[in-house]
Amino acid sequence: MNLRDAPDFSEASGSDFSVKPCLTGERTVLRPFTEADAETMWEIIGDPEVIRFTFPANGELTLDRLRSWYATRSAQPDRLDLAVIDRANGELVGEVVLHEYDPYSRTCTFRTLIGPRGRGRGLGTEATRLIVGHGFEQLGLHRIQLELYGDNPRARRVYEKVGFVVEGVRREAAPREGGWVDEVLMALLDREWAALTATAR
Repeated sequence: MNLRDAPDFSEASGSDFSVKPCLTGERTVLRPFTEADAETMWEIIGDPEVIRFTFPANGELTLDRLRSWYATRSAQPDRLDLAVIDRANGELVGEVVLHEYDPYSRTCTFRTLIGPRGRGRGLGTEATRLIVGHGFEQLGLHRIQLELYGDNPRARRVYEKVGFVVEGVRREAAPREGGWVDEVLMALLDREWAALTATAR
């Protein structure tokens, strides 16, 4: 059987990305985005470290486009974009996203970006745990995967703390400052998450 001919089990997957939850931890709250978040996210996206490890500068990105983007996140039925809020001061410090949902394999891609005021205090780690837990426990995902640059050890430590496992490396896959950088592939499975959370209890 060709993969394209495989049956569609999306009805049975139980995933409902149309519900945009608020998820609360000890240090962070994850909540749906609004258009009013665009200006803060504009500042965060312009941070040099975010640009270095997330995406190259793009002249097509404008504040107006960002307003439109965040105004429509809550209407997306096949992905989940949540704002990361620092509980200590109520400040928006970044985002976590489950996207590229494949209903047949019950797989999502995870990505995150945390601005400078949210770093170094465990906010990104907790935010990652919250949305990953939601993905497995509420959306019925089987697998959550991600990619990161090989010269981003801080992000890799966060993902390993949460339980992600390195599956492979694309060697010298991206140009960087006159040289090349690896792309690291990581993933976490539902049964691995269940084992980790059972141990933590």
